[in-house]
Amino acid sequence: MTCKELDIEGVYEITQTPFEDERGWFARIYCEEEFQTFGLQIIWKQINESFTKNKGSFRGIHYQFGPYAEYKLIRCITGSVMDFGVDLRKISPTLNRHVCVELSQMNRKMLLLPPGVGHAFQTLSDNTTLIYCHSNFYNKAFEGGVRFNDSKIQLYLPLEVSDISERDKNHPLLNEQFSGITYEM
Repeated sequence: MTCKELDIEGVYEITQTPFEDERGWFARIYCEEEFQTFGLQIIWKQINESFTKNKGSFRGIHYQFGPYAEYKLIRCITGSVMDFGVDLRKISPTLNRHVCVELSQMNRKMLLLPPGVGHAFQTLSDNTTLIYCHSNFYNKAFEGGVRFNDSKIQLYLPLEVSDISERDKNHPLLNEQFSGITYEM
């Protein structure tokens, strides 16, 4: 694995290094020892999978706060997405900024997001599947969201949004008083 910190502190692009032979390939999504060499000590408590049918679909911007804030590791196993990390941390010099990484089954990249960084993605192909590792359990009472077209964040979406849930379409915009979210670790 290779690990590169992006323009937001604590956000990493991780690329799998596969072992290949005539049968195909094998690669790790997570290895405690390798992550420790990157200075990351994370215990995963939940692994989820999502499937999205249509190219151009948008999901996010989602986060958990307070005692349910979490690290999130995202890997695309079929299709491709433009994956976003949005810094929503209260005391961050990059508050409201975002990074994006194309994740696909072919490029074997993953995005690691720390607590306080929101997650979103837009599918670049039909029939896209993501695997998510979470360092905390989901708790509806501690979930939040930001609207995808918030002018404070200015996400560049490569495609017109073809599908979005009512929930995601109606997340709040960040107002002038927004100073970031707090979280516990």
